Amino acid sequence: MSVGSYMISDGVGLVERRYETWHEPLQLESGVTLAPITLAYEMYGRLDPARRNAVLIFHALSGDAHVAGRNRPGDRKPGWWDNMVGPGKAFDTDRFCVICANVPGGCQGSTGPSSVDPLTGQPYNLTFPLVTIPDMVSAQVRLLDTLGIERVVAAVGGSMGGMQVLQLAVAHPDRVRLAIPLATTARSSAQAIAFCAIGRRAIVSDPRWREGNYPADDPPADGLAIARMVGHLTYLSEERLRWRFDRQLQQASALSYTLEREFAVESYLEYQGRSFVDRFDANSYLYITKAMDYWDLTRHYGSLATAFEQARARFLVASFSSDWLYPPGESEAIVQALEAAGRPVDYHALSSSLGHDAFLLETELLTPIIEEALDRAMLF
Repeated sequence: MSVGSYMISDGVGLVERRYETWHEPLQLESGVTLAPITLAYEMYGRLDPARRNAVLIFHALSGDAHVAGRNRPGDRKPGWWDNMVGPGKAFDTDRFCVICANVPGGCQGSTGPSSVDPLTGQPYNLTFPLVTIPDMVSAQVRLLDTLGIERVVAAVGGSMGGMQVLQLAVAHPDRVRLAIPLATTARSSAQAIAFCAIGRRAIVSDPRWREGNYPADDPPADGLAIARMVGHLTYLSEERLRWRFDRQLQQASALSYTLEREFAVESYLEYQGRSFVDRFDANSYLYITKAMDYWDLTRHYGSLATAFEQARARFLVASFSSDWLYPPGESEAIVQALEAAGRPVDYHALSSSLGHDAFLLETELLTPIIEEALDRAMLF
């Protein structure tokens, strides 16, 4: 178990970032091969002797392998799903071994645009090949093979993570017992593609982008911050924004009648943009959002029901009422196709005012339905 002796209350404590590198080429959907390829990942809990208690978590666009705990004692925040992963939590690390890997194309230890191309000794930048959701899943199946895990108890993820859950269940049906796609879609809509396109345009319009060849100490910070501001807005809801900010002014008690930033919501989005620049690579943002745009589970199967005929897992699907990035109708289409394909599925249309981010925040809503589904999956 990758947990040190330092513990925090109700958590997994210190967690070690691990790495696996393969020199065998990974065949990408584009026809290009990528080698070598490294995946950064973290593990929480212990694999049982038969290696049958693994849970695979897929992260969303701005996430990474660090799901829970802290990598260093001084870390300000724990991992992005710390409320769900740990002893006694929904994904109970006293019972399951939880695994999460940073996707290829990422910037948190896995091979991506900022990695060094062994043929040139320089960062790949825009010579890095485009990766797709199926490519991301293929790389993580390779990780399961390396760890000796034939089949996971469950694969779970929200948003882009949910796309990977669906891909795993369809393309690698014998590798998962329970598929849990949360707040996601089976194919990216025109609206979702449009928001990604705006973010990419903001990045490439920043003079410091330099056709993707920017130095690490002078990235296109303004463009990436704007991309994050636009993207983050889609994760919220009008109700949540109104409750938290409404028309509150940041400091002054009266309007200044200038073009300066005045409203609290403006400052909040500025902060989200600035903090994102400190931990994310601009070129990775371009590549990962493009992979999301390409996502269409029907592309190789003709219909969604035909795609799900390939699956062997049980499904637990959940949507959130105020999610306008991937609204409940997207999940309902998945459920209807699963039912048409004869696959066992439980669907929960959850009421929440937290928008798309609800899958990260609504612990009390998600925990009981996930625990019940995991108990059922362990019986098979």
